[in-house]
Amino acid sequence: MRVIGLMSGTSYDAIDAAAADLSLAGDSLVLEPLGMVSEGYDDELRRTLAGALPPAATSLAEVCRLDTRIGQAFAAAAIRADRELCGGEAELVASHGQTVFHWAEGGKVHGTLQLGQPAWTAEATGLPVVADFRPRDIAAGGQGAPLVSLVDLLWLRGRPGTPVALNLGGIANLTAPDGTAFDTGPACALIDAAARGFSGGRLAYDADGALAGRGRVHEPLLERLLAEPYYALPAPKTTGKELFHLGYLQDALAGFGTLRAEDVVATLTMLTARTVADAVLALGATEVIASGGGTRNPVLMRMLAGLLPGIAVRTSDELGLASDAKEAYAFAVLGFLTWHGLAGTEPASTGARHASVLGSITPGRGGLRLPAPGSRRPARLVMA
Repeated sequence: MRVIGLMSGTSYDAIDAAAADLSLAGDSLVLEPLGMVSEGYDDELRRTLAGALPPAATSLAEVCRLDTRIGQAFAAAAIRADRELCGGEAELVASHGQTVFHWAEGGKVHGTLQLGQPAWTAEATGLPVVADFRPRDIAAGGQGAPLVSLVDLLWLRGRPGTPVALNLGGIANLTAPDGTAFDTGPACALIDAAARGFSGGRLAYDADGALAGRGRVHEPLLERLLAEPYYALPAPKTTGKELFHLGYLQDALAGFGTLRAEDVVATLTMLTARTVADAVLALGATEVIASGGGTRNPVLMRMLAGLLPGIAVRTSDELGLASDAKEAYAFAVLGFLTWHGLAGTEPASTGARHASVLGSITPGRGGLRLPAPGSRRPARLVMA
């Protein structure tokens, strides 16, 4: 089955659309990557979205407009992926949408909101769309994240030692072979916030780690940041930009006087490396397989490797899965599982009471014709 996975992460810089041929073969799910295209939000939509995210105030009218405009942007990305990657023969779209709020309080997740109305994609492509993946896991008592943990478990099963999958997006998350999975804290969220804040919006992120590479870690600031209570919470746990945003950084900087932008960004980069490394070491990992936009930051990757002596740190590209596209491929897999009536969660990863079939389905132009439900979930993911 040819499936398009659509994903926009907490950095909200672009919509990634990855296409894959997926098929069941015995107890394996076979994934043949067909490639990825990326569609950036236009400047106006990006500014509007940034202005509506916590801790900013917004209105229901703005939420409605964002849901529509993000939905239209996702539809455009799906059309392009179908044309350029699938030759117009895609059969299903799996759309994660854009997370705008993840309601975590008191160590529990109470709700989540992803915008990007899937009806726009169904109408534009004529294809059925699986969307709203996270709420079902939360309703079952889970964190609703990290949902890619199931794909990581299937993909890394049978690999020697204790391989740990690491995603470095706006937020960093880990998955261990025993199913333990959690958000470690910020990956690029605070780095991006600092780059935008210090540049007056001219820079969206620290490209190639250029700012961090010219800076020095400010140890007192680092120690203050490491005192964040979230890091001491037990897994499963999840977080987001509801906590780690520009206002959070500004509060942390209070009382330090004027610090160089380069030193602040270097400190935030070390914060990500330290919190990830501490979590990796606690899991007894023998190997880290990283993906996500943060892998393109050589300073971050060097810091992380330096804190993990004797532990191999590599990217998912080396195992045949493009690091930039991994999350989009993961949601293509989750959409495929939902379409076949198979659970898309691992309770050990999210803390849910049971595994759940995820999402809601918006019918395509031909109505809704589901296949016969699968008898059991595949035990492993194999790259073709």
